[in-house]
Amino acid sequence: MTSFLDPFIAFVSAHAWLAYLTLFLAALLEAVPVVGSLVPGSTIILALSALVPGGELKLWPVLAAAAAGALLGDGTAYLIGYRSQREILSNWPLSNYPRVVTQSEAFFQRWGVLAVFFARFVPPIRAFVPITAGALDMPPSRFYAVNIPAILLWAPAHVLPGVLAVTALHDYAGLPHHVHIGKNIWIIAVVGGALIIAVAIKIIRHRNGRSQVEPATPAR
Repeated sequence: MTSFLDPFIAFVSAHAWLAYLTLFLAALLEAVPVVGSLVPGSTIILALSALVPGGELKLWPVLAAAAAGALLGDGTAYLIGYRSQREILSNWPLSNYPRVVTQSEAFFQRWGVLAVFFARFVPPIRAFVPITAGALDMPPSRFYAVNIPAILLWAPAHVLPGVLAVTALHDYAGLPHHVHIGKNIWIIAVVGGALIIAVAIKIIRHRNGRSQVEPATPAR
């Protein structure tokens, strides 16, 4: 994966508009059922965010592109599920992933509305919970009331680690950088990191470490 990402990141770093589009698409595709478990969206977002301290990209457009992609991806998946109801969970392509669909339903049944919030931080469930929430008839107002705050926290939690790490390296090496991390950004980073760790612990304990999304094995 690294051998593919290195030249890709080098190319988009020279074309800022393409980098922002890539961020948007990475966040969007990561929210698409099945596709989201295959696209390294988080890796791409983290890698591109590392270009912020050098001035190739700007912090707020990076955050906006990631948040907009996630919002569109989650919202579209939810609306598809809401209009199709439970029938979509047993249709192709979701029918090829019965285990993760079952896990998503169990996750939703256990956490209720908070499942929409927690799932945003937990791959590969985050690609399945929005469509599951719609299929299980969660009202749109309730879904978006939880999903939007989750995305507004998820975006900086994914972007800031790369920004902070590279900024620290620049400071250590005495290199100039084009972003100054204010107090509010540090607070968001700390809160986001603490939340992700807490959620990860909960999910690992709940799922006993099972996190792979694999198609069902055809019966012989």
